[in-house]
Amino acid sequence: MHELHDAPLAPLTTFRLGGPARRLLTATTDDEVVAAVRQADDTGTPLLIVGGGSNLVIGDKGFDGTALRIATTGFELTGTRLELAAGEVWTDAVTRTIAAGLAGIECLVGIPGSAGATPIQNVGAYGQEVSATVTEVVAYDRRLRETVTLTNADCAFTYRHSVFKEHPDRYVVLRVRFDLEDAGGLSGPIKYAETARTLGVEPGGRAELDAVRRTVLALRAGKGMVLDPDDHDTWSAGSFFTNPILDADAYGAFLDRVRERLGADVAPPAYPAGDGRTKTSAAWLIDKAGFTKGYGSGPARISTKHTLALTNRGEATTEDLLALAREVVAGVRSAFGVTLVNEPVTVGVSL
Repeated sequence: MHELHDAPLAPLTTFRLGGPARRLLTATTDDEVVAAVRQADDTGTPLLIVGGGSNLVIGDKGFDGTALRIATTGFELTGTRLELAAGEVWTDAVTRTIAAGLAGIECLVGIPGSAGATPIQNVGAYGQEVSATVTEVVAYDRRLRETVTLTNADCAFTYRHSVFKEHPDRYVVLRVRFDLEDAGGLSGPIKYAETARTLGVEPGGRAELDAVRRTVLALRAGKGMVLDPDDHDTWSAGSFFTNPILDADAYGAFLDRVRERLGADVAPPAYPAGDGRTKTSAAWLIDKAGFTKGYGSGPARISTKHTLALTNRGEATTEDLLALAREVVAGVRSAFGVTLVNEPVTVGVSL
């Protein structure tokens, strides 16, 4: 394994923020990953797992322990069955499945980060989530001290959540297995209205896979959600907040606040979320609370392309970013009585 000491972590994150790690290891095989994790556990050393760095907010003081960068590779496609090593670049893997004529994760193209992170967050966009196609996740279980295979049910997927996120210090993802669909070069059913409209199909219809790829990439780029080193709108973690899911009482109180603030004729976005709950839009809340695109005067600002992305304009610190995030959370709570929850993982800091 490659080893560095007092190693900068900011270049390993899409925010380009955060202080150094006392020790940085880069593992290129599953055995190296397991050995590094066991060593940290045996010595009581704090351990930070780093994949693509697209979902990390690291404190300015850095990480006083071992940061383990997972750089494993492996793309194995057998019929419709796909196995990815945790370190595979996710969007590259999606592009390869599209080229192979397989549907199921095509709307997730352009999402930054590594394959191993996708089941942790139950990554989703434009009407698809990985939980619909993941069959198994191979992980090192730090409690049992052995490699285990978890089924889709074992993963306990919900909206942007899983057993891996529920127990962040227990599992280290090594490999992810999917079962995709051969639909004769067509996509899965297009569920997201904006995607369907752009493709010229009805919601629930299908389109050519490559047309979906190009459409999703264009939509993401228009919102600053495709990495570009020259575009500070992409120096972010993508969506910084998850969409709130409210029970019936909380949703009723929220609607009352909307009417008081915006008028009786304003209807916020609302989507059924099961068990009598309703999901609304964090981006809508942020915008209607007064935090519009480009909001901010310091080195950390809301993206000029999307209100849900907080960005580093080039000279920001993590504390700059967190100050902006806290301002947004407080403003939305004051306006609508809803508390936003950050989607990225915070290391050494919190909102």
